[in-house]
Order: sequence, then structure tokens, then C-alpha cells
Amino acid sequence: MANTKSAEKRIRQNEARRQRNRVYRSRMRTAIKRLRAAIEGGDAEKAQELLPKTIQIIDVTSQKKVVHDNSAARYKSRLTQAVNALAGAKKSA
Repeated sequence: MANTKSAEKRIRQNEARRQRNRVYRSRMRTAIKRLRAAIEGGDAEKAQELLPKTIQIIDVTSQKKVVHDNSAARYKSRLTQAVNALAGAKKSA
């Protein structure tokens, strides 16, 4: 348990930040799940529509330092590759 006023304040700050970070992380994970579901379902149009929104959410999460910049870049890269592969498969079919 905290012994000083500054330690008590630090506990309050940490909890507030944890709650805020959970919101951003949850929003990002939900967006990624929706996009992956569209990709796995073979819905190229929906995947193309969701990709920019998902990338924007990932960027915001990274800017808020909730996830590391490299992790965000990796998410964006892999999702973009998957959407492009799906679109390429639809065009050649």
C-alpha cells in the first residue's frame, strides 16, 4: 500500500492511464478482427473498405503509445498484404 501522497497520486494516475489504454487497445483489436473476418470470408470489397479505417485506428493506437510503433507497422503491413492478395485472387478468377 502507498505510504506517501505522491505514491497515492501515482496509483491514481496509473489506473486512469490503464483504463484509457484498454479502450484504445480494445478498439484496435476489434477493428483487426473485423478485417480478418472479411478476409477469411473472401469478401474483397468489404476488406478494401475496412482496411483504411483499420489502419487509421492502428495509427492512433500507436501515436498514443499503447502499442509499439514497430508492432503497429507489422499489423498494417500484414493486413495490407492479405487484402491485396485477396483482391489479386478475385481479379485473376
